[in-house]
Amino acid sequence: MKKLAITLLATAAMPLSAQAQDASDEADRADEQDRVVHMDRIVVTAPGVEDLSVLAGASVIDGEDLLRNQSGQIGEVLDNLPGVATTGFAPGASRPILRGLDGERVRVLSDGIGNIDASNTSADHAVSIDPLTAERVEVLRGPATLLYGSQAIGGVVNVIDRRLPRVMPEGGVRVDAFGSIDTAYDLREGGAAVDLGLGDDFVLHFHGSYRETDDFEIPGFQLTEDLRADLLADAAEELEEGNVEEAEELTEQANVTGVVPNSFTETYSFGAGAGYIGEGFRIAGSASYYDTFYGIPSGPGGHHHGEEGEGEFEVEEEEGEENVSITLEQARFDLLTGISLGGFFDELVLRVGHSNYTHTELEGEETGTVFDVLGTEGRLELTQAPTENWRGAVGAQFYLRDFEAVGEEAFVAPNETEQFGIFTLQELQFGALEVEVGGRYENTAQSSDPLGIERDFDTFSAAGGISYGVTPTIRVGANVTRTERAPSGEELFANGPHLATQQFEIGDPDLDVETVLGLEGYVTADIGPVEARLAVFSNAFDDFIYLSETGDEEDDLPVFEFLQDDADFIGFEASASAPLFSVAGGQFITDLGASYVEAELDDGTPLPRIPPLELFGALEWQSNAFDLRGEVEWYDDQTRTAPFEEATDSYALVNLSAALHPFRDDRIVLLLQANNVFDEEGRRHTSFTKEYVPVAGRNFRVTARASF
Repeated sequence: MKKLAITLLATAAMPLSAQAQDASDEADRADEQDRVVHMDRIVVTAPGVEDLSVLAGASVIDGEDLLRNQSGQIGEVLDNLPGVATTGFAPGASRPILRGLDGERVRVLSDGIGNIDASNTSADHAVSIDPLTAERVEVLRGPATLLYGSQAIGGVVNVIDRRLPRVMPEGGVRVDAFGSIDTAYDLREGGAAVDLGLGDDFVLHFHGSYRETDDFEIPGFQLTEDLRADLLADAAEELEEGNVEEAEELTEQANVTGVVPNSFTETYSFGAGAGYIGEGFRIAGSASYYDTFYGIPSGPGGHHHGEEGEGEFEVEEEEGEENVSITLEQARFDLLTGISLGGFFDELVLRVGHSNYTHTELEGEETGTVFDVLGTEGRLELTQAPTENWRGAVGAQFYLRDFEAVGEEAFVAPNETEQFGIFTLQELQFGALEVEVGGRYENTAQSSDPLGIERDFDTFSAAGGISYGVTPTIRVGANVTRTERAPSGEELFANGPHLATQQFEIGDPDLDVETVLGLEGYVTADIGPVEARLAVFSNAFDDFIYLSETGDEEDDLPVFEFLQDDADFIGFEASASAPLFSVAGGQFITDLGASYVEAELDDGTPLPRIPPLELFGALEWQSNAFDLRGEVEWYDDQTRTAPFEEATDSYALVNLSAALHPFRDDRIVLLLQANNVFDEEGRRHTSFTKEYVPVAGRNFRVTARASF
């Protein structure tokens, strides 16, 4: 595992002119950074943090690891990192879960600014970021997350691409292209990105990608044993009553095997950008488009009716009941500019993103509900000129969103969000001791004209961290955060049937501010080629907002309400990487990881969809010509379940891969993979759809990447 840690003073002092002069080294650095990294001192590219140490650690995935874990949704890409899980609703919709938190408590960023879509409102909504065009993905935690908003209680996922040019391509041109096929999804995907240097200061960028999959293959039955038993019992009752057709339909649903129906995806994206990189000044802009069409697998009969913990299923009365699918498109415009100041503040950076997003839920070819989101987010940051023992950043941020849902099953009333915040992050260093403090004030105004409701929230958040270098290679530290979060528009104004998730959702316009006190202790070791990290954490919530199944029904759908109660999250994360021994011209290395989180309400009731204990182990043989890697992902059973929630069994996935490097500069890589080698059945406890969407079966995949 290669180091990304850089001397902070040298990095923080690097002026814009030096960035231009060092541009020729950028491609080489990108090629070298091909391992996942967990460490306490890391230079990341998220705005405001790039010049600061991140106490409590960050995880970065790029290069060959990103290629190996590539998927159509960012949640799937990060799924095997310690402390990271995925909502896994369907192949077309999967969002990251950090330390058991998701939705409104995890900020997903596109190059440092919000992705401005509706993925945080519901698990069936895709994240409108294309991982196929990503250069690297960063997962941030700790005090630095205050820079990105109170919605980053769980952490920040920052997806970085090249749409906003920052460096001149080496030799004036850079081209990256890739393509993949596989068996379980019948995947066909490909894409390319091109950077063209014009003169000494201007860069043009173009990118595009396409991805298509069919209904994916699974090892056995689509439904859990309990669901199958209920359906077959209902079929027997229907047959006794003489309802032959209904009995046959229930039996057919119970016996679906080998594939998850209506789990297809089709996605394409393209964009262009331009940048000027001068001495003391840079500016870049881009326009991009993202379009995806994907199926929503449904439960038995289309609806699951829970009553006092027992499953009952109804056959749809209407003939020709159509499958549900979602089509989503987003047009996005981005701006980045930086000015070297040369005083107390070293640089001013302005980052703005504007998005026009439309999400349509379809029943067959009939339009059900249309979600429109028009949003703009901007950040103005001032990075302080570093001194011998002090560095920091201050800034302001605004976010405007106009949300509208139209249709018979529009479950959220039209609403508007206006948010403004100011923030700071400061770091002091006294020899082996480092101290980091941050603060944020935010005003959030939520309003819904049709409901005649207006809410205004003032929230204050603060964080502090301290770490000490026990030795030059071992560091211990602790963080404390107190964060306040205003309720979202969906939590306040939901009231209606949600077709895709098969729920009737009810919000509460009287919700209060959610407050969390977070504590974390950690130890890191960076002993030559050996790296290790252990962190334990606790998040104590006051007025935690959660969606709870009531046991009632409305419009033949189970009712879910947004409620508030105190809640506690505790857990740990651990990771290690080390070389073992050399043999046959190569070297064996090992990667290990583990994570666990436990979450419950104040009365001890477990919260739903909390990931179980996860263990990860990998053994890799690396050489100049090729690498061989074997991985085991083990997921414990989860029996700590919320009311009306099903438990899940443990399972293990074994993955094998071989990466061929025909040239020493790694410009061409051929990756051969066999995932879930033993065709194991598994169900993600974090998924709303775990009872009828298991993980994919044995999958053979071939990927080629070329960079010039």
